[in-house]
Amino acid sequence: MTGKRVLRKREVLERLGIRKTTLYESFIKTGKLRLVKIGARAVGVIEDELDALIEEFATGGIGDRSLREVAAAVGTSHRMLLHHFGSRDDLLVAIVGEVERRQMGVLAELPTDPAKGFAAMWADLHRPELRHLERLFFECYTRGAQGEKPFDRMVPGAVAGWLSEVKGVAGQAFDPAMARLGLAVTRGLLLDLVATNDDAGVDAAAQAFVSLLRR
Repeated sequence: MTGKRVLRKREVLERLGIRKTTLYESFIKTGKLRLVKIGARAVGVIEDELDALIEEFATGGIGDRSLREVAAAVGTSHRMLLHHFGSRDDLLVAIVGEVERRQMGVLAELPTDPAKGFAAMWADLHRPELRHLERLFFECYTRGAQGEKPFDRMVPGAVAGWLSEVKGVAGQAFDPAMARLGLAVTRGLLLDLVATNDDAGVDAAAQAFVSLLRR
């Protein structure tokens, strides 16, 4: 690694107000810095740690687990999580936002045909391994819709962000009403799924919507 590359990463850390502890000095040399947006601010998180948190929430959920329990599960300390995110609730908002960002990344790979595009997106989103993360999304989104802080930062971005991404991919073919309808149907089906675990019934409903799009 060249001196120039190390310098750039140190400058990023300094701008984030991160002290150059032994952990971060090691990170500068070997790791990757991810900026995770929490409201109007961005925090620097080691990519491996972020991946570990998402994996932990995907496999074990969050429930009423404390930051200490979550930190122990991913091999870090609760103080480090507080340093990065500020609070347990801020951590939840950041994880939901990062998962949403990764899911939006699939849009560019979808078929342009509305029916085929919805079917492909649904196939990706209703996988059982995402169930805990989807449950977390609805918990946070509901609290945000009621104006509870810090979850209110999700509104209206949880809708507007998707519409913006779809517009960027679709270009001139973008239909805002159909894009919003597709998002609403997808989230309605996912809410049904996390509440009932009726995979067959919810999937049948999704396929019925695909048939409507083909008409």
